[in-house]
Amino acid sequence: MDIRPIASGSSGNAYWISDGKTPLLLDAGIPMKAIQIGCGFRVRELGGCFITHCHGDHSKAAKDLLRYGVDVYTGQGTIDACHLEGHRLHVTRPLEQLTVGTFLVLPFDVEHDAPDSQGFLLESTATGEKLLYFTDTYYLKYKFSGITHILGECNYTRERVQENLAEDTLPTVRAARLMHSHMSLQHLVEFLEASDLSRLKQIYLVHLSAENSDEAEMKRRIQRLTGAEVYVC
Repeated sequence: MDIRPIASGSSGNAYWISDGKTPLLLDAGIPMKAIQIGCGFRVRELGGCFITHCHGDHSKAAKDLLRYGVDVYTGQGTIDACHLEGHRLHVTRPLEQLTVGTFLVLPFDVEHDAPDSQGFLLESTATGEKLLYFTDTYYLKYKFSGITHILGECNYTRERVQENLAEDTLPTVRAARLMHSHMSLQHLVEFLEASDLSRLKQIYLVHLSAENSDEAEMKRRIQRLTGAEVYVC
């Protein structure tokens, strides 16, 4: 599986992946020009783009992609909130599998404050690899087996949040929202401990908070736990 993060974080998210047969885009929360550059100016070769939810840092270029003739897959709540339309638009529903090129894609619901937020499990029929993609969720209620790659949010550490609250650099209201809409290092560790990691090769930690994360600690903890290659985006 070829995974190329184009952008990650609160300013925008977009990830290009390919199994050597079908290239896909996961989220499109940056300007179209940046997506074109990230895709090597081969946007029209994309098998599709999967969008997790309606917030702009994940959906900004959705309308542009549709205009370029790229199939966009997302939940009805995102379609309504972003006012998306067109024959290239496809509704994804939790636990209803679909096929896009050489990928079997299983959407699943996640815990966020945007309507119809989803994550995606993508299995390549060409390579047999499985990629789990989730972001903007404080908890994952599902268990997945046979995962080979993870693109997953690791937004903050509880320790850093407490430090920033004590120093009055993080408003209480913002901290409360953070802890009920984004994945902490601790919750990610708990999810991984309960998961089948026997085939896991790589983990990409994405959507880190600039103020509330600890990149070195996150990488160290996840690498020690899984034994997989860990990349911080």
